Amino acid sequence: MKRLFLDTNIVIDLLDKREPFYEDAVRLFSKAYRQELQLVVAPITYATASYLLQKSHTPEEVHNLLANFRQLSRVATIDERVIDDAIASSFRDFEDAVQYYAALKAKADFIITRNGKDFELSKIPVMTATEYLAL
Repeated sequence: MKRLFLDTNIVIDLLDKREPFYEDAVRLFSKAYRQELQLVVAPITYATASYLLQKSHTPEEVHNLLANFRQLSRVATIDERVIDDAIASSFRDFEDAVQYYAALKAKADFIITRNGKDFELSKIPVMTATEYLAL
């Protein structure tokens, strides 16, 4: 089973129904629901998603969205090694570096993002949800 590491933007596309990206996010999560693939996210994705969703949802809605999302995803481990590797990396953005090294630690087969340029240094294949679904 393929393991996909989701960048935060893909998670927000689903939870906040952002168009035109929502449909592809739904298709990814549907595949996870059917156990055709495994989705992994960094812990920081939950905090970022919560912060962004609070702008358009009630606290109870945010809680329910995150709880439902958690049922379909695994949470990557971010430890000292991940942070040290991110600090020592050549990534321009520290948060992207943390996401990348969390994906490596989680043994992800792909990183799914809408911002591929953020992961130019990745040794893991990087693609959009649309590109992955076309495979």
